[in-house]
Amino acid sequence: MAHVIKNITDRIYPLSRQSLELIESELTIEEYNKKELIIESDSWNRKEYFILEGICRSFLINPLFEETTLSFYTDNTVVTPNLARTVEGKSLYNLQALTSVRLASISVSVFEQMRIDHEEIRNFGQTVMRNELIKKVDKEMGLAALTASDRLIKFRDTYPMLENLIPHPHIASYLGITNITLSRLRKNLSGT
Repeated sequence: MAHVIKNITDRIYPLSRQSLELIESELTIEEYNKKELIIESDSWNRKEYFILEGICRSFLINPLFEETTLSFYTDNTVVTPNLARTVEGKSLYNLQALTSVRLASISVSVFEQMRIDHEEIRNFGQTVMRNELIKKVDKEMGLAALTASDRLIKFRDTYPMLENLIPHPHIASYLGITNITLSRLRKNLSGT
């Protein structure tokens, strides 16, 4: 597991061996089956997550029971920090395994104390939050300013090969289009 956590942190904010070992000493491995909920909306959640293997999505269900995918998480990534995905300890949305998933979790209170005590871990946490904000703003601007075709192209650049690994209705809802529109766009883009 040590090399996987290092791969994740190196992509975000490289940590010293000492900081890595401190984090790793508090991690718990969790495994989920395809389609299983990792976090349920409006349930208590006081963990931070590192995705070791697999693909997850965060999503909401509207009053008409329609699902809207907010984000995807793949191998060697972190899930949106607890601070940004909960209110008073309760989850704002669902997190679901789209494939079998293996992740490492750490208690929010333990990780918060590490951030207080260790500047390097604090900088890592701040970088994760900054990257998450950039990702959310980028998606919001894409939904407002890009054509559906351009959003699909950008999705493919951001998540190479994901289109071949997960159900297309999740991608369509992430892009803000119908599954039929996604099918047409895929056909049009394959012919170019």
